[in-house]
Amino acid sequence: METDNQNQETSSELKVQSYIQGKWLSKGSETDLISAINEKPVAQLVEADIDYHSALEYGRTVGGPALRKLTIHERAFKIKFLAAYLMERKEKHYKLSSHTGATRKDSWIDIEGGYGSMFVLSSKARRELSDLPFHVEGGTERLSRGGTFVGQHICVPKHGIAVHINAFNFPVWGMVEKLAPAIMAGQPCIIKPSPVGSYLAYEVFKDIIESEILPEGSVQFIAADKPGDLLDHLNSQDSVSFTGSATTGKKLKSHPNIVANSIQFNMEADSLNASILGPDVTPDMEEFNLFIKEIGMEMTVKTGQKCTAIRRTIVPRERLEDVSEALKIFLSKTTIGDPTDKDTRMGPLASSLQSQRFDEQLAVLEDVTDSIFSNGTHEGAFTSPKVLVCHQPMKVDKVHEVEAFGPMTTIMPYDSTEEAIQLANKSDGSLVASLFTADDDIAAKITLGCAPYHGRFMVINKDSAGESTGHGSPMPHMVHGGPGRAGGGEELGGARAVLHNMQRIALQGSPTTLMNIVKQHIKGAETKEAPKHPFQMYFEELEVGQSLLSDVRKVKDQDVEDFANLSGDHFYAHTDPDAASRSLFGKIVAHGYFVLSAAAGQFVHPDEGPVLLNYGLENLAFLAPVAPGDTIQTKLIVKRKTVRQQREMDLFPFGVVYWDVEVKNQEDVLVAEYTILTLVKRKNKLDIDLV
Repeated sequence: METDNQNQETSSELKVQSYIQGKWLSKGSETDLISAINEKPVAQLVEADIDYHSALEYGRTVGGPALRKLTIHERAFKIKFLAAYLMERKEKHYKLSSHTGATRKDSWIDIEGGYGSMFVLSSKARRELSDLPFHVEGGTERLSRGGTFVGQHICVPKHGIAVHINAFNFPVWGMVEKLAPAIMAGQPCIIKPSPVGSYLAYEVFKDIIESEILPEGSVQFIAADKPGDLLDHLNSQDSVSFTGSATTGKKLKSHPNIVANSIQFNMEADSLNASILGPDVTPDMEEFNLFIKEIGMEMTVKTGQKCTAIRRTIVPRERLEDVSEALKIFLSKTTIGDPTDKDTRMGPLASSLQSQRFDEQLAVLEDVTDSIFSNGTHEGAFTSPKVLVCHQPMKVDKVHEVEAFGPMTTIMPYDSTEEAIQLANKSDGSLVASLFTADDDIAAKITLGCAPYHGRFMVINKDSAGESTGHGSPMPHMVHGGPGRAGGGEELGGARAVLHNMQRIALQGSPTTLMNIVKQHIKGAETKEAPKHPFQMYFEELEVGQSLLSDVRKVKDQDVEDFANLSGDHFYAHTDPDAASRSLFGKIVAHGYFVLSAAAGQFVHPDEGPVLLNYGLENLAFLAPVAPGDTIQTKLIVKRKTVRQQREMDLFPFGVVYWDVEVKNQEDVLVAEYTILTLVKRKNKLDIDLV
């Protein structure tokens, strides 16, 4: 076969090597890495003698400072450009991925799913986090009566290194979904993939190095079966992120040095995830067919080798036979074979060793269940989907404790909604559970009953199914992880993914001092008058704390009447003196949105200038009434700035400026406050522009 010839060529050329301290280590003991398809060598793992202490110090002293010089947004742009670079080279990654047993569809989840996650995380970080080397989190906390002592949380880069120990089932996604947020957090990485499938992770990592997008020292790669004494040399500024079996994870987490130095350890372990068929669903409903399809797909995608796969199928007892028969029909159509064949629906397990382990785990479960489906026998790493039934799942603990990591599920009947919840929670923690129901009352009850025991909960009905990403797909926007057996960790989650890798610190001091530390205006801090109208200043010229104080405007009865007629807002408090006398204010008051509009009139400069447009408004609060006869005066303050990438369609390079607006009356009482966002021209182009 062409695949065999290609395999023989690959085995003599592809050497999976470590990349340590900026160099590839080409000498060491060599071990064949075996193709899951034909059990022939696809590459050699070259295990060099690595000085882990020096490798860690290199990351801390070379990679760390280089990353910390950049802002979060600059790091995020590097991740964006790196994702684009890798996406352009995806076809060679697909070619290697087939040897892991993955079909094209399976590989898409791993490869393009990984690069897509990088794009999403980069975008979320640039939208939601500070354009500074650190992130200013939330608002200030007033810690004193007079407001001269305040608090502010910020998240700063650690002065350590992130060690990533990855599982075999997703060599690409598992690597880049950890790497991207760590780099954006300013933390260099050492990546240790599983030897199984490491040739794919290695090929992608080689492209990362060849791109020269990331600073020197920010990433290193370990080609080895075990991590040696790596964990012995970690310190309190370092972190470990582990994906794999619960047994291995617990062993690593209890490493004496990890415990002694309170080293951050994030664990994402395989778990006995569940999917529940609601008691309202009957075989003639669309939700029933959606449920069967989801179970079948989760069993066969990646040959069931997913930490999120559905191991426990929880159904009403009266639906046991319906579900069993429908699932048999679905699985009987599963074509098993060479994953490069377009007609193949399920390839082999990742290795013959994984096949052996799957059989051993399955045998334990078969002792306490009935086996109702097996799609034939297969050799080597190939296997078939297996369906078991446990008739008394409330009494049989093994089905909630033992995971067979492959294409299988155990059907478990329940007799009440409460029992369905108890069954879902009996695994003592999972990454994800799902529910198929057309009844939102049932959805609310089961979801909230299961929520404490699961990291993610997906509820599907016919309305959401068409665009659902599925039970087993962790989306980069949402957190991934789970309590208990699932490891108790948390990763992904949009911008949260970056913050997981940073140190949160509570700052305390005067508003002005904290403003000068965090480079963001803080309410109560001293401001300085801008040298000219701020709307006539370019992005680079504007400084945090610069301000403009407007002239005073007196509010008249005619203003309120005209605004009511113009806006169509004739609410009684603004237009009916008799009704207004019985209102909260006791008299006619101006519309809040009149105050907002009048304030804009006070600070906007009419002439053409660097300010292009109003980009939005945040945190608007009307704090005191403004009545005819009162005066208002507005203060505009530069709060913070964010550079935006110039795109092909943009006429100018620009940035976003956040302005604090304070509107006060004649008694110096704050009547309104908010933040406006404007697009402001930049004088200079940057490296990120038009890329």
